[in-house]
Amino acid sequence: MRRSSRSLVGGTPVAAYEITFDGRELPALPGQSIAAALWGAGVLAWRTTREGGAPRGAFCGIGSCFDCLVTVNGRPNQRACLVPARPGDTVTTQEGNGRADLAV
Repeated sequence: MRRSSRSLVGGTPVAAYEITFDGRELPALPGQSIAAALWGAGVLAWRTTREGGAPRGAFCGIGSCFDCLVTVNGRPNQRACLVPARPGDTVTTQEGNGRADLAV
């Protein structure tokens, strides 16, 4: 009998749903953070820095840093590693501080 990690923990497959990232539909699973869904789809960078526009993605993965900021459903500065992915979420790359259109 071949063993898999799923068989060892007794997990059962669950249905994936879609989130949209920069216009692309990507699969996500219940319980995944947005960062996990992006990683699972091969997306490693989803933010650019204020100065220089350097790409950033998840760094710490536990919400201590702010490298993983994204805009979720029009709301900027969301930490992708902490925000659960929900069916139909629209996630976009965040450029700089994410407040350009908020007039602050």
